Amino acid sequence: MFSFLTLNLWGDSLKLNENKVKVHLNKPTHKKPIIVVLGENQYTELTDFIVPYGILKRSYLAEVYAIADKRGKIDFFPALSMENNTSLEDFDILYPEGSDIVIVPAIHNAKNGNIIHWIQKQYKLGATIVGVCDGVWTLGYAGLLKNKHATGHWYSKEKLSSTFSDSIWIKNKRYVQDQRIITTAGVTASIPISLALVEALGGRKKADEIALMLGITEWNSQHNSDEFYFDWRQYLTATKNLIFFWDYETLEIPIYDGIDEISLALVADVYSRTYKSKTITIRYGNHPIQTKSGIKFLSEVKEEENIKNHTILEIPEKKKAFNQFEHSLNDVEKRYGLNTKLFVKTQLEFPNH
Repeated sequence: MFSFLTLNLWGDSLKLNENKVKVHLNKPTHKKPIIVVLGENQYTELTDFIVPYGILKRSYLAEVYAIADKRGKIDFFPALSMENNTSLEDFDILYPEGSDIVIVPAIHNAKNGNIIHWIQKQYKLGATIVGVCDGVWTLGYAGLLKNKHATGHWYSKEKLSSTFSDSIWIKNKRYVQDQRIITTAGVTASIPISLALVEALGGRKKADEIALMLGITEWNSQHNSDEFYFDWRQYLTATKNLIFFWDYETLEIPIYDGIDEISLALVADVYSRTYKSKTITIRYGNHPIQTKSGIKFLSEVKEEENIKNHTILEIPEKKKAFNQFEHSLNDVEKRYGLNTKLFVKTQLEFPNH
């Protein structure tokens, strides 16, 4: 009942150039655009953060920074963690004139005062602000959505509509731009918005190149919001998976130098949303691990601490990220059943094709 009521609060899609985004570049001292992917140390949504970082970093069109409110560990939801070496203060010293693009994923405390103040300052300095998934909450609390068209994760739409009633909420779009504010639908919308940003910065040919590398064939903004809701079957699936906790699996993902962080994030996100399993990382050897795009994921387990009953999930070096994502969904179905797979896809707001 919840899902049908909320749909009435959201309007039809915008009649604009819906599949393209524009980026406001107003800093002549920047040889390349400066892009920040901003996290919160306490908890940041894994895919929201890693996918845009990895895609934009590999485009070589911009200087891309992964930062958080403080230096130190960033814990991700629903799994994994990374080492962060750049704080808000550090970035301000490097670029007092501000960034060109700020990407805001879903964070644990959407009302984090330090983060909100920093985003407001970046916006005043001319940055384009991108709220991915429930990152839209932080943009709303920063006052950046007033009288703006916006979208968000399907599950949040009733609360978004009531909390930010002076915004114009749009359904059936994976991403929406209103001037220098861009917002997206749920978790997996991080892929199309990242490719749309690549296209805005480097043209269609460059975006096609990155999409091919990922295994993506299209990234337009078209979406069917009505497809996503929890019915009694999904609530029953979640309850059953939680109750039968003795079947709970820990899945170990070996990490190595040059591992594809996009694949790692997508795979870990899938298995950690089943309510039947969680993913952790395992490191071979004692040296720090750095991913293809320079992320330093922290290993929860060393090789010698490996527990025999854990299942190993390999991230092959040459397999495309999106193919690994789809393989993980199919493997979830084999392990835990079709209903669990559908439960995961609904959380991730991943369309049925």
